[in-house]
Amino acid sequence: MKPTIITSKTNLPNTSNKPFNPCCFMKNKFIGFLILSLFGIFITHAQQKTSLSVHDAVAMALEKSNAVGLAQTKVATKKYERQAIQNNQYPDVKLSGQYMRLTNADINLQNQSNTANNSGEAKPVNQLLLGQANVSLPIFSGFKLKNSIEASENLYESEIANAEHTKEETAIKVIEYYAALYKAQQTVELLQESLKSSNQRVTDFTASEQNGIIARNDLLKAQLQVSKIQLNLDEAQKNVKMINYYLITLLKLAPETLLVVSPSNIDPNLFNNLPRTEAEAIENRKDLTSLRLLEKASESNIKVAKSGYYPALNFSAGYIALDLQNTITVENAMNVGVGLSYNLSSLFKNGKEVKVAKSKAIELQKQEAELTDAVKIQIKNAQEDYQLALKQDQVYGESVGQSAENYRIVKDKYDNGLSNTNDLLEADVEQLSAKINLANAKANVALKYYELLNATGQLLESFNLSKN
Repeated sequence: MKPTIITSKTNLPNTSNKPFNPCCFMKNKFIGFLILSLFGIFITHAQQKTSLSVHDAVAMALEKSNAVGLAQTKVATKKYERQAIQNNQYPDVKLSGQYMRLTNADINLQNQSNTANNSGEAKPVNQLLLGQANVSLPIFSGFKLKNSIEASENLYESEIANAEHTKEETAIKVIEYYAALYKAQQTVELLQESLKSSNQRVTDFTASEQNGIIARNDLLKAQLQVSKIQLNLDEAQKNVKMINYYLITLLKLAPETLLVVSPSNIDPNLFNNLPRTEAEAIENRKDLTSLRLLEKASESNIKVAKSGYYPALNFSAGYIALDLQNTITVENAMNVGVGLSYNLSSLFKNGKEVKVAKSKAIELQKQEAELTDAVKIQIKNAQEDYQLALKQDQVYGESVGQSAENYRIVKDKYDNGLSNTNDLLEADVEQLSAKINLANAKANVALKYYELLNATGQLLESFNLSKN
């Protein structure tokens, strides 16, 4: 008796008693192929598959990221603030002109008779024209201006360093999503392959069970394995969708874009540049650089606060033109001089301002010390993680071959009645796990390498994007 092959549940049962017709079968097959082709074209247009390298993904994020855009705007703001403070060292030039209508003013010029016409009648005085031009320039302000400019320069440079750090954080976030997407996509592919072979095993076991070759519980075990793989596949596909959504949102791509990560971009052989030493890394970290520049600015602010203890000296020059109707005209009235001023209240107020400035400087020093320790720990942890990732990649690479050989041996024993179904299914699961672990390990090598570059302040440099 020939074994009966049962089709899968997705296939429609053959309810017709007519004999099998090859011509009709080929016709139906052609129609089905045509429908599937058209559906595939529709799906392709609906969801745009895009192959994107990790370099292009990072570059795109740095160009379009909201966080990077905000950081660049802050840099521009600090630049304008610096320019505004620098402009204080240049002369102030003021021009003014006034026209005033008077109410028949009474004018009494000492040592002169009232202006009157020949009949003795006083001429009306009801208009005043006044024009002024003044120039003032600070000569000495207790070094306030000089130190304010230095503080603004350091604040501007600090904001630039902070913007670079924001770029680094954005880049590593993209890489994390990128590696996660690779893991999820590889898991989906491996699970799909395993599901296909598991379904075939169920088909074979069904035929064997109906012919009394195997027990029914062996078939149930195979079917249970299919169910488990399907559940894992559903979860992996969900992960692909969500990670893809996170990444395209960060990259400002169209919602229908489906990113495809090529295995060639997750190759440990690509990574051969050794990171810097700890000392070089600490010196190169942009967040530490930003904090050091803030410290310099705080030192300048202390000097700015102390400038209140000194008097201010200014140079001034001006020109006045005046015309009082029918009374007096003043022309070429020029003045040049210096002015000295001192705020007596600074003797009482400036002491607190200086203390505030010094306290802020101490705060920044403590923050730098704390951040330096955190960076050292981050670097050490990144180094260990990278070395571990390399070892795991090697071990899992070997385990793929070992699990494949183990499955071959178990399968051969099973076919010869020397092994049971549990052994076969277990060997199959171990083989699948080894493949998934290897795919994850390769992604982890890349991820941990880039995390090490980020910890040592080399991430943007490795992509040649530090100037972007």
